[in-house]
Amino acid sequence: MIESRKDIEAARVRRQLEQTAAQRYADHRRDVAVLMDCIQIELDHHAARAAEKPIDWGCAGDLGRIRESMKDILRSLLIGRYEWSETEASRFIEDHLEAMREEKN
Repeated sequence: MIESRKDIEAARVRRQLEQTAAQRYADHRRDVAVLMDCIQIELDHHAARAAEKPIDWGCAGDLGRIRESMKDILRSLLIGRYEWSETEASRFIEDHLEAMREEKN
C-alpha cells in the first residue's frame, strides 16, 4: 500500500518523539553515511560531465561551491572536537588540503 506524504511525515514525527538521544544520533549517523555515499556517486557523474567540457569554468565553479560547503561541515566537526575557533579550524583545513596537493605532486 502506498502511503501519502502526510502519513509518512506523521509516522516520522511519532517515531522521533519516542526516540532517545542515542537513537536519534544513530539515525543521523546512518543518514550522514548514506549522504556521503550519494555525494560520491554524484561527484563521479559531475566529473564525467566536466571531462566532456574541459574549458567550461562552470563545472569548476560548481565544485568550488561544493568544496566550501564541505569545508563548513568539517570546520563544525573540528570546532566541536578541538574547541578551536572558526579561524583555527579554517586554517587547519586549508593547510591540510595544501599538504595533500603537495604530497600528490
